[in-house]
Amino acid sequence: MYVTPAQFTEVQKGQMDAFFALSQTMFDATERLVELNLAAAKATVEDSVEKTQALLSVKDAQEFMALSGSFAQPTLEKFVSYSRTVYGIANGAGTEISRIVESQVAEGNKKVAQAIDVAAKSAPAGSEPALSMFKSAVAAANTAYDTMNKAAKQVVDVAESNLAAATSATMKAAAAASESAKPTATRGKKA
Repeated sequence: MYVTPAQFTEVQKGQMDAFFALSQTMFDATERLVELNLAAAKATVEDSVEKTQALLSVKDAQEFMALSGSFAQPTLEKFVSYSRTVYGIANGAGTEISRIVESQVAEGNKKVAQAIDVAAKSAPAGSEPALSMFKSAVAAANTAYDTMNKAAKQVVDVAESNLAAATSATMKAAAAASESAKPTATRGKKA
């Protein structure tokens, strides 16, 4: 099979389109992460100012303990929210990259199949076993790719499930710790 300039140009265009799509996906994800980090930094500074002002207005040790205990839960919730957002951005970018790569692999497989068909039509007599072996090798490679892809998706699903469970458990534990600290502070004020 001879590659014509038009075929070469078509392949190059496909590669450039895929590269542009991957680049755009990465730039979009990076932009979203930068925006998230700037918003988080701004919120952290504002939060620090509020907490510092609140701590400076404390009159006694009991009020200090009650106030400092009340800081943990909102901070943990903000951290969990931030982490979820980062994970969502990364997961979205990963999904888009997977889609682009799968599209490129499918297109590559199509081109290989076309090349094999053209080669089979113009192959000399007696080369059928070699072409059959080559087709089998391509099919085995595609099956291996599909199997690895499915396994990777299962790993991601399990990781997402575990992350959700860990986040839920952490939030429940923090809420319970915060609740157990409140009665102590309240009892201290009544005494």
